[in-house]
Amino acid sequence: MFRPLRIAAVTLALLAAAVSSAHAAEVTFDDTARFLAGMQPSADSPLVPLTKDPGWQRHAKFLDGAFAQLEQRQLSKIRAWADVNLAAPRPTMFYLFSGPDFLYANAFYSRASTYVLGALEPVGAVPDLTRLPRGSVGAALYNVERSLGSILSFSFFITKQMKVDLHSNQVNGTLPILYVFLARSGKTIRNVEMIALDNKGGMHAAGDNPGPNATRGVRITFAGSDGEVRTLYYFSTDLSNPGARSAGFLKFCETFGPGNSLLKSASYLLHSGNFTVARDWLLANSATIIQDDSGIPLANYNARQWRFFPFGRYLGPIDEFPGRYQERYAELFTRAQPIDFGVGYRWRMHESNLLLSVKVAGSETAPAAETTSSAEPPPKPPRPKRLRPPESIPPSQGRFFWFR
Repeated sequence: MFRPLRIAAVTLALLAAAVSSAHAAEVTFDDTARFLAGMQPSADSPLVPLTKDPGWQRHAKFLDGAFAQLEQRQLSKIRAWADVNLAAPRPTMFYLFSGPDFLYANAFYSRASTYVLGALEPVGAVPDLTRLPRGSVGAALYNVERSLGSILSFSFFITKQMKVDLHSNQVNGTLPILYVFLARSGKTIRNVEMIALDNKGGMHAAGDNPGPNATRGVRITFAGSDGEVRTLYYFSTDLSNPGARSAGFLKFCETFGPGNSLLKSASYLLHSGNFTVARDWLLANSATIIQDDSGIPLANYNARQWRFFPFGRYLGPIDEFPGRYQERYAELFTRAQPIDFGVGYRWRMHESNLLLSVKVAGSETAPAAETTSSAEPPPKPPRPKRLRPPESIPPSQGRFFWFR
């Protein structure tokens, strides 16, 4: 009479073992990120056997050295600077023209709970690495290294080079780079969701129909060493005036209220008349803005609404961006405080400029972007005498690149 019960018990045990085995064999988002970042995945991850590959071990050694140098040279110093100068940051930070640069977003705003990044580069995908064709994992890892090369060396991505690197193979787009930066920043990825925005800024799941002018993106939830769950959004979006007006990206950003903004190595796009919508949106929706001189021209700030705190040294733009020298910026930086790190196109220490602009509490809110943009003055020719001759960043393999 006990046989049916015994059979049922055995059946349940086998089922539980199967479920447990399936769970153990699951490749998690976090394990994938750690593997791509050259860090050991969890002990029961199916990716563990792939870490025995000499290609992965070389990749891990390379990234260990590169990130250790970057941490010592820049990131630890940026965090220390931010701790002193950003006493009460808002919960949300905006980073336009970012590419997949979570690394510096987190260094400047390590206490943010929501990160919103937007740039032209596609979101891309990270497949199950255990299912890639035999021998292709090494090529995928090499492509990740190529994509990271300029930001690890100079603190910014080279845009044209990135367009090639981020389309090269099955591990493509910004997502694998975001994975690496999250893992190397000590974050644990909890979930990754493909999303889209409609033209009014409403968010939709990947399978929904967001209508025309959809903005594709990804939402990543992660936790740091404190265990607090945070959110990173990245959207592939055109931030020129036509793109910014037709897409819902900036409308989506407005739902978070005023935030802190970062502009770094932004190709001086906000100096041109074709990016006035994004420029005016930032001025209207930012409580603070950290930027180098490639961000918003000083002439576009309302001096009654903003207080300026210059840091570093202003040497003018590098040779790839002629005509963007700002006399007012140079005058402001005659009273700048020193910084002990480099950032932006002039990435060498003692050559970088960083401007912290803080909106005056209770100051008048800027009107809508469509009405505040003044006519862009013609760019001035480069100043004949500068503090020291600018040094250009050497282009890769003899090719000319635009920079981000």
